[in-house]
Amino acid sequence: MLKKTVLNNAHRAMQARMVDFGGWDMPVNYGSQIEEHHAVRNDCGMFDVSHMCPVDVVGTDCRAFLSRLVANDVAKLQTSGKALYSAMLNEAGGVIDDLIIYFLTETRFRIVVNAGTALKDLAWMQTRAAEWQLDVTITQRRDGANNLGIIAVQGPHARAKVWEVLPQAKAATEGLKAFFAAEVDQYFIASTGYTGEDGFEIMLPAAEAEVMWNKLHAASVAPCGLGARDTLRLEAGMNLYGQDMDETVSPLDAGLAWTVATKDERDFVGKAALLANGQQKQFLGLILLDKGVLRGHQKVITAQGEGEITSGSFSPTLQQSIALARLPLGVAIGDEVEVDIRGKQLKAKVVKPVFARNGKALI
Repeated sequence: MLKKTVLNNAHRAMQARMVDFGGWDMPVNYGSQIEEHHAVRNDCGMFDVSHMCPVDVVGTDCRAFLSRLVANDVAKLQTSGKALYSAMLNEAGGVIDDLIIYFLTETRFRIVVNAGTALKDLAWMQTRAAEWQLDVTITQRRDGANNLGIIAVQGPHARAKVWEVLPQAKAATEGLKAFFAAEVDQYFIASTGYTGEDGFEIMLPAAEAEVMWNKLHAASVAPCGLGARDTLRLEAGMNLYGQDMDETVSPLDAGLAWTVATKDERDFVGKAALLANGQQKQFLGLILLDKGVLRGHQKVITAQGEGEITSGSFSPTLQQSIALARLPLGVAIGDEVEVDIRGKQLKAKVVKPVFARNGKALI
């Protein structure tokens, strides 16, 4: 049986087209995926991301625990509410999951992990905490009496729409820079997202999520499904776990070197493997020059050897087919390569892997 988020009834009431997404019954669209995509780039849209799993880490050893657990350096988190994007690695340097860590106090952090990896992530965290004998309590907030719903409101008008519905949150959130969060009553409001647009991700008691969803809809915020979420994140050059990286892929080969801090003396799980193996591939963007559609797992032929597309689709903003790809070292931005699409070798151009953000095409 498929798992359901706290907003499942709301999606069905709005006649969403529902699909099996990693064992979750989720909306892929509410009519037009293209219109939903453009709503977020040009106005405002909202997504149900309640399948993601918030994890609260509490205790006197929070920093010591997270310092060893993830590849990025939590010492960067000095201001309450600041968030950090990082990867949690295995001993071989592969990505167990990519996640966001929010610093609240020295004894309280919140982590948001991916839906499909949540059980694996929790088991890994619990095992490491016991192994290192650190004073931390790890509590997931997706299931049970204290579970949270999560609504992502994204787009150039997202903040104004949230303040219209939650006027009490404006004072605490209007000054939030990117990758910060504020707690307002029972709401945890973060200026993070997965679309390349401004906006908020709102965590709130699960019992109140449907009311909030309907209030936002009444304020003319467009409901958006997984289809638009995927094309938006692809245009923004954001990785998707399971496609662009997994436990067999180093963050250095997934375009995530900027999230890895190896230059100091801090040790973390997977560091030795990263230092020993170095970067083997590079993560770049492609724009198809011929007619066709770029998709994951298509072979890329370059003068330096073969690569592979990890994510690909038609870009509604650019009106072209685009992709993220893992390519040989030595391939340069501006190079022309070929993509094998059903036995035909079609021309593509290598570009910086950020195609559109903040309502604008960047290519």
